[in-house]
Amino acid sequence: MAMQRRNFLHVGLTVGAAVAVGCDSQTNPSASAEPSGSAAKPVTSRPGPGANKGPTSQPEPIPPPADVATPPADAQKTESGLAYKNLAKGTGTEHPTANDAVSVHYTGWTSDGKMFDSSVLRKKPAQFPLRGVIKGWTEGVQLMVVGDKTRFWIPSELAYNNAPGKPAGQLTFDIELLEIKKAPERPNAPAASASASAAAAAETIPAPEDVAKPPKDAKKTKSGLAYKVLTPGTGKTHPKADSRVEVHYTGWTTDGKMFDSSVVRKQPFRTMLNGVIKGWTEGVQLMVEGEKTRFWIPAEMAYGEKPQAGYPAGQLCFDIELLKIVN
Repeated sequence: MAMQRRNFLHVGLTVGAAVAVGCDSQTNPSASAEPSGSAAKPVTSRPGPGANKGPTSQPEPIPPPADVATPPADAQKTESGLAYKNLAKGTGTEHPTANDAVSVHYTGWTSDGKMFDSSVLRKKPAQFPLRGVIKGWTEGVQLMVVGDKTRFWIPSELAYNNAPGKPAGQLTFDIELLEIKKAPERPNAPAASASASAAAAAETIPAPEDVAKPPKDAKKTKSGLAYKVLTPGTGKTHPKADSRVEVHYTGWTTDGKMFDSSVVRKQPFRTMLNGVIKGWTEGVQLMVEGEKTRFWIPAEMAYGEKPQAGYPAGQLCFDIELLKIVN
């Protein structure tokens, strides 16, 4: 949602993210993969010792590193409190920015050594916009180059801040950066030429007329989330909070500025709904496959009222199309 772009969400869309989050986004993600959107958050049934459904056993979890609970003395630390240690040096020379999308492999553990998610076990890299995932991912992955494998110790306030239904406390992630997908230049960014400006503008989806305020025929939930179905779906089932979904989305601030769009990237976003911003977690559960809905998400269900680096502030408007309930 990245959207919980972060496909911003994932936020962090897991925007993208979203949408946000843990977010897990695949090419068809959010990533949301999505520890969000970032964001941006993947398996419905977590692997665990002795997990067995009939004749088919779940894969064994990846054992935690010996230093899972506490960063070692040779770990580096940023001003925000994020600790990290490079495990394998990459061959890349460029670092991603918060606006870029990335492809990664990762495994996450709580500080007591319990694995809660792993793209490695799924054997499928996660793809998501960096502004759509949890803050620790947004900051940390920007320190990497392609080929790097880094261990991060992410404080609770840079992860899920002990939110219900999400892994609590400090989290430890091993992340391998596989690919950087540069974001299209935003129309408001400085352009090198008139032609560059025109190209950037072409990458913007115009804001709807009601971007700043829900219309009278919009519905509203008890939490304050407003929404309006734009295109009815053909599905019969609604996703759950722990479902992984595949969506297309676009997000705008109330002044009509587009800050993220999987449509512009031409890449659907895949994420766990409990790994993105609250407005996405609640809102997408109201949808069925094939449905396209517009949401007006209050600041407290998005990224808050105060601007943060790489995150849009205040009420946000998202158009979300639910393509598939993955599991």
